[in-house]
Amino acid sequence: MDRFDFDISFFSRAIELALEAEKQGNLPIGAVITLDGRVVAEGKNSIWAPVFNPNRHAEVEALRNVPEDLWGYSRKMTLYTTLEPCLMCTGAILLHRLNQVVYGSSDTYGGASSIFGHMPTYFEDELAKIAWIGPAYPGECDKLFERVMKLVEGRRNQTLNSIQEQE
Repeated sequence: MDRFDFDISFFSRAIELALEAEKQGNLPIGAVITLDGRVVAEGKNSIWAPVFNPNRHAEVEALRNVPEDLWGYSRKMTLYTTLEPCLMCTGAILLHRLNQVVYGSSDTYGGASSIFGHMPTYFEDELAKIAWIGPAYPGECDKLFERVMKLVEGRRNQTLNSIQEQE
């Protein structure tokens, strides 16, 4: 199996995780972390269910799930995620010192790439050490991003309606 085949299989798993997240009432975003051609951690968005927790993004959940004894190899790890990481996730990725980030779809709403070149020195230095690749799988992942945006908009409208009802 060549490198491209591995990429597709890792994206396929991230997409499965995204779909699981959506079935559980969350945004359809999934992430896997690989080391030496195998998945070592997974994460899926769980910000809305079972309870509201805004920092439970797929990438952060995957980082939390990396076995402690593997962190010495972080510079060999690759994170595959269905959506361009946000500012919070990007900071966590940089602090964990991964080797590579491969994202499936650009996030024009909340993706962090627009701040590259405008971060504090430490973060810019770490970013320079990471291969940041994407959008690498838009054919599949753009569809997930469209659903993310519909769900976010629906949630926003629901919140506004609730506020108006309380007034």
